Amino acid sequence: MKALCVRAFVVFALVSVVVPLSAHHSWPVSNDRLVTVKGKVIEFMWANPHPMMTLEVQTNDGRTEKWQMGGPALNRMEANGWTKTTVKTGDVITGVGYQFADGQKIVRLERVVLADGRELRLYGR
Repeated sequence: MKALCVRAFVVFALVSVVVPLSAHHSWPVSNDRLVTVKGKVIEFMWANPHPMMTLEVQTNDGRTEKWQMGGPALNRMEANGWTKTTVKTGDVITGVGYQFADGQKIVRLERVVLADGRELRLYGR
């Protein structure tokens, strides 16, 4: 009986360590591709694992593109002053961050200049 309890404890301990590690992942960005994107917010999803914004961006040739921008988990964003009402649909904001390495129009944000001119960081103060 004691051996069975020890085995069960070992299995539980291993699962407890492995599950959180597998849940964490990094963004597939190129750290040498810092981009600045300005556009109108057409969607702001305040949810874990990454709050995401979709921006409609006007290109130099007059076309529009959709860019997605995201930050860290909600608790980390809240620690940097963000709330679910910080950004609203229709706001024009500027995001600065690292673009996906494969060229997708997805950015892991470092900071945002809000419609009112305030700058908020996402990963540190």
